[in-house]
Amino acid sequence: MTSTSSPTLLVLAAGMGSRYGGLKQIDPVGPAGETIIDYSIYDALRAGFGKLVFIIRKDIEQAFRETVGARFEKRVAVDYVFQSLDDIPPQFTVPAGRTKPWGTTQAILLAESAIHEPFAAINADDFYGAESYRELSRHLTSGSEDYAMVGFILRNTLSDFGSVARGVCQVSSDGYLEHIMEMTKIERDGNGARNTDANGNVTKLSGDEPVSMNYWGFTPRIFDQLRVHFEKFLEQNATDLKAECYIPNTVGELVDASEARVKVLRSRDSWFGVTYREDRPRVVESIRRLISNGQYPERLWS
Repeated sequence: MTSTSSPTLLVLAAGMGSRYGGLKQIDPVGPAGETIIDYSIYDALRAGFGKLVFIIRKDIEQAFRETVGARFEKRVAVDYVFQSLDDIPPQFTVPAGRTKPWGTTQAILLAESAIHEPFAAINADDFYGAESYRELSRHLTSGSEDYAMVGFILRNTLSDFGSVARGVCQVSSDGYLEHIMEMTKIERDGNGARNTDANGNVTKLSGDEPVSMNYWGFTPRIFDQLRVHFEKFLEQNATDLKAECYIPNTVGELVDASEARVKVLRSRDSWFGVTYREDRPRVVESIRRLISNGQYPERLWS
């Protein structure tokens, strides 16, 4: 099933799941015990992706391999990369008291040894829809040097049960990313939304803004760029116990410096995800509806 021309799917599954209250990456949501990752990989394989790389934590390796990885290892090439707190350049040290890894930029950078072809990076706990995988696969196999991002409408990505983090985007008339700002505490506000930053400053949002859901398309050229930006981040934040280097901010800096072009792809599919445990029933019902509409079989893996 693999080929050198097929893009790779990189699944970011090392999240702590702190807001959800458990390992949401392996929580079943489908009728035959499927996880959101199962649906993502099913869509990706249909769209022509030829290899899977999972970024996980060492402490969840056994549960993850048994619950998720084992389903795919006979179908497609699978590799595992481990994200850890102390996997940083040797000139830096981990501050006493820090417990969380350094964010999604570090996570993707750690996959460098496993990826040598164009690739997509996704969150393990987000359902992006089949069309988005087809769109991104077409871009990644087109030979373009441009990176890509699948954009969703902010209003359609909010939770009813608490705040969410989103990369809020400005997009040019020809469909390229002009600017992105990671907002980490966005909540519904009437028909729109609002973000509250760490200093308590509130930004009003219409709800119509295109946002990043950490669904990216890259070429291997990104790794050198991530290394530079991650080291710069550590120079400024290495003593901070909670600071994280988010990939939307890193990509935004590359765009601002004209070091990368990012094509914004639009998907008509509905996004849904599990930020809080209370989100899970809606995900289960949404998947049941897609099965009833014939978009997925009752059992993904026979």
